[in-house]
Amino acid sequence: MRAIIPVAGFGTRLRPHTYSIPKVLLNVAGKPIIGHILDKIIEDGFDEATIIVGQMGEKIRDYVQSNYKIKFDFVEQSEPKGLAHAISLAKKSFTNEPILIILGDTIFDVNLKPLLKESFTSLGVKEVDDPRRFGVVVLKDGFVRQLIEKPENPTSNLALVGLYWIRNPKLLEQCIDELFQKDKKTKGEFQLTDALQSMVEKGEKVKTFDVVGWYDCGKPETLLATNRHLLGKSPNHLKPDGVVINPPVFIAETARISRSVIGPHATIADGAVVEDCVIRNSIVSNDAQVYRALLEDSLIGNNAVIEGSFKRINIGDSSEIEFQ
Repeated sequence: MRAIIPVAGFGTRLRPHTYSIPKVLLNVAGKPIIGHILDKIIEDGFDEATIIVGQMGEKIRDYVQSNYKIKFDFVEQSEPKGLAHAISLAKKSFTNEPILIILGDTIFDVNLKPLLKESFTSLGVKEVDDPRRFGVVVLKDGFVRQLIEKPENPTSNLALVGLYWIRNPKLLEQCIDELFQKDKKTKGEFQLTDALQSMVEKGEKVKTFDVVGWYDCGKPETLLATNRHLLGKSPNHLKPDGVVINPPVFIAETARISRSVIGPHATIADGAVVEDCVIRNSIVSNDAQVYRALLEDSLIGNNAVIEGSFKRINIGDSSEIEFQ
């Protein structure tokens, strides 16, 4: 079975981290985002994947090929023309067999095995408070009646979460081609939502399935929230000598930590050095160095260096002091 994984986005909301590394290679709970995605689909039986890359795609290719043994194809999306355009670049791998499209900037906690037995095209959905930020699904009698990309006045709060089980890839290819022929864009891009709507209009029966575990990695605060969730499920209790651990945490075997308090909800990645620190609800990425610092709600990039300082204070009653 084949999965299509588009990962060509720029990750602008995670800058400055994504100036030098693709978003899907950011570390969350001990491994890159794309590592969590690949582990999940391989566990559920997928043995082929087409990965659609953009800038710095060679870094994604190197990571994937160094760590996974399934069959991969890599396709480059050189211009950001939308998700439908990205998927069209993988059409050489389309056959009459179903495919799974899974967006590469979100981590899912869902059992895909029942989905693979589904006889209809099925879209992952979740109820959200503000559907205007998403593709929205309107149902009738258990099947999709309408799909709308980022509606101004939504008539449903069922949002598409980025999981698409496509039973008829050739029809999807045809519908995407028609978007190009008509130059039909929404919000300035060729949208997969519009192509799926065209499939519905051509008679494709489309259902939905609920995705409770849907964890966004698009912004610093949501990346840290996802890190907290994943650590809570499978914490790593490695405890270096002289270090206080407040679980859940992840500490890589190659990290070097001394005279510090780590956690809760802290990830210390491969090659990181931490000395004389208190770190909680933060991610310290590969080969970063942190000395004499108290970090909370922080993202520390690969190879970054932080050197703090401790202060001595003698302060009287009813006083107030603030360090900037």
